[in-house]
Amino acid sequence: MTQLKITREFDAPRELVYRAFTDPDQLVQWFGPVGFSVPRESVELDVRVGGHERFTMVKDDDPSFVAPVSASYSEVVENELIVGFEDVEGLPGFEGITRFETRLEFADAGEGRTRLTIVQGPHNEEILKDAEAGWESSFTKLDALLAA
Repeated sequence: MTQLKITREFDAPRELVYRAFTDPDQLVQWFGPVGFSVPRESVELDVRVGGHERFTMVKDDDPSFVAPVSASYSEVVENELIVGFEDVEGLPGFEGITRFETRLEFADAGEGRTRLTIVQGPHNEEILKDAEAGWESSFTKLDALLAA
């Protein structure tokens, strides 16, 4: 098992990148790999320690394929840090319920840019590749939102 670690810079101030993760109306515009969408009515965010994140990703060309997300927040520092846990059942290569931790760190990268560092896991090799590809695909949509 290993941790996924992605560091990515965005051409937008830290507050805007943070808001894209914490504002339901923005989250639905970019979250999920290309080919997936998040219906606004499925989103419930309570971004505070002890709060929760719930939404459903839906495959655009097969709406019967859904991926619900339900997580709780353990650390939140506005515009700087979001840490949460998600309990997932039925993942390939995992027995029973698996707890994943996701840590999002937002840092100024100079010239109005933001460096986002994501650490997520534990993942096995199969899930690690899919998770990384999913984040990178989502970021193409986030780039477009931040540019608007």
